[in-house]
Amino acid sequence: MPHTIVCTISALFGSLVTFSFGMWPESLTLLLVAMGTDYITGITAAIKEKKLNSSIGSWGIARKGIMLVVILLAHRIDILLELSSIAMGGAIYFYLANELISITENLGRIGVPMPDRLRQLIEVLKNKK
Repeated sequence: MPHTIVCTISALFGSLVTFSFGMWPESLTLLLVAMGTDYITGITAAIKEKKLNSSIGSWGIARKGIMLVVILLAHRIDILLELSSIAMGGAIYFYLANELISITENLGRIGVPMPDRLRQLIEVLKNKK
């Protein structure tokens, strides 16, 4: 690919990301890492349990995409109401907590050792959903 096309595509992608999320907060990076980790641990757990299903995996990716759309919407609400990333930050931290709970559940399904207290906490949080 010619250099100018790569630069143009990069510029368009950067413009789209900046429009969508404003300045890129570290919390959004952490959320994306958690989303990837959740997906990988979920696939690993499904393989271990012999329950791997492509439609369930596709739905998982779609859910994560929808989460990012909600965060985009929250960012635009912040701009409209002249808030200082309150709605976007709240959405990011909500989904981050969800992803961390899911990762912990997946690790339990895989058989990764974890403290009993953490298992109990996850069970309590699961039951509150």
